[in-house]
Amino acid sequence: MIKNFLTQGERLWSRRQLLKLGLTVGGLGGAGLIWQRFNNQSHSVVKVPPIETESISQTIKPLQILRNFDYGQIKQENGRTIREFNLTAGNSIIRLNSAVEYNIWDLNGRIPGPTLRAKQGDRIRVLFENKAGHSHSLHFHGIHPAEMDGVRPVTNGKATIYEFDAEPYGVHLYHCHIAPVTRHIAKGLYGMFIVDPPKPRPPADEMVLVMAGYDVNNDNHNEYYAFNGLPKYYMDHPIPIYQNQLIRLYVLNIIEFDPAVTFHLHANFFDVYRSGMSLTPSEKTDVITMGVAERHILEFAFPYTGKYMFHPHQDAIAERGCMGQFEVIADNEAKNTTKNS
Repeated sequence: MIKNFLTQGERLWSRRQLLKLGLTVGGLGGAGLIWQRFNNQSHSVVKVPPIETESISQTIKPLQILRNFDYGQIKQENGRTIREFNLTAGNSIIRLNSAVEYNIWDLNGRIPGPTLRAKQGDRIRVLFENKAGHSHSLHFHGIHPAEMDGVRPVTNGKATIYEFDAEPYGVHLYHCHIAPVTRHIAKGLYGMFIVDPPKPRPPADEMVLVMAGYDVNNDNHNEYYAFNGLPKYYMDHPIPIYQNQLIRLYVLNIIEFDPAVTFHLHANFFDVYRSGMSLTPSEKTDVITMGVAERHILEFAFPYTGKYMFHPHQDAIAERGCMGQFEVIADNEAKNTTKNS
């Protein structure tokens, strides 16, 4: 139960008010799933290969994080669409490899935090509850009033509401903004925030890749790196995709302590939509440089089957965990359809 629910203006909210807002945790997942199903139906031409069941910890499930989008609980208020999200900061211990464990701050028991998704013009309402033992906050990239900027601390055991319009469309992010900000982000308090344009993008197999680092000995240098939370996971568990199908990657670099990294795709080129704020690509390349908090949409399709690596082109970063593979597989169903026609 939330005992101390505060707005940015330090106004107390009662449990009855919370229930009126519909912000209880139990109601969020179902509505988000319904919206996701609706969204999937509108993109029914896209086929996603089956993936294996992950047996690792609840905090890091890279294959689930990959294609999981949180659309929130949908409401209509005064003729406007409201998307309500619930984010709770907590503590977890994750295992980076067979020998190293690391204490993190998580969001909703996972790292990266949930990938929040809305349409341009939607009203966003985020209930943030802090159970992580230290003061934290959530700062959203985008356009919003100063009182919703997420720079004021939310002390342990308290909560706040962030409410703003989803503007502009693009690939954004959110993260803790309590000093030292670098440390709070590096410990796990971050996630992606996608605002879709009014006119939907073409159908594609969409997935999220978040590049992050781990400074396990507090020397302001990363000893490990990862895509979606776990070093080298996608090397051991390649991401299955279908041959000749459009892939849309939402890529975010949130690696602290390194000024910039690159993203490189083997045996292919991708169209770049910088910050996701355009419907036409700015360039085509096979490697792109990204500063901290920079993010882009990258689109491509593989004409040949097989396994293809992706990683930063800084070999030291890749070798310490920030690397993976796509496994391109033939769509036998599509082949049979072609033969029958």
